[in-house]
Amino acid sequence: MLRQSLSLGAILVLAACGMNGNYRDTSVQMDSVAALDIERYTGKWYEIARFPNGFEEGCVGVTAEYAKREDGRISVTNTCRKDTLDGPVEVAEGIARIASPGQLKVKFVQWLPFAGDYWVLDVTPDYSVAVVGEPSGDFGWILARTPTLDDAQLQDALSVLKADGYDTSKLVYPEQPS
Repeated sequence: MLRQSLSLGAILVLAACGMNGNYRDTSVQMDSVAALDIERYTGKWYEIARFPNGFEEGCVGVTAEYAKREDGRISVTNTCRKDTLDGPVEVAEGIARIASPGQLKVKFVQWLPFAGDYWVLDVTPDYSVAVVGEPSGDFGWILARTPTLDDAQLQDALSVLKADGYDTSKLVYPEQPS
């Protein structure tokens, strides 16, 4: 049984890796924010843009909710609607830990030994917009406290991704409720 579980885990990890693309020039230096107020970061965020990935395929109306846990870690609840804003709801729950300022390690499958990098590359002073990425360039998101951003806010977020070596032409913009 353990061997079957490990084989299934390996297949899932390999499948997930194969479904992602590298959207970042990794020769470009990438830094997370020097300080992240996790209390202010917690709460609900709307996904404004993302780089394509297998686990969010067909997702619209995507939100991420972060909450402090009693053990010092952070609960992560990602919600999406499949294909349309009134489509079926899918929820993924994970747990994050702070690895260093502005950097989290997130696990959605607790029995796997791997945790994903989640780097906050930028957050506005009022914590209304955040830009998230990770060193390999397979993932990246623009998040906001509201379902939409004005053009200036979006351009600022895009410039952060570009400065960190991301090819922003590959971003997808999931539909959000108005």
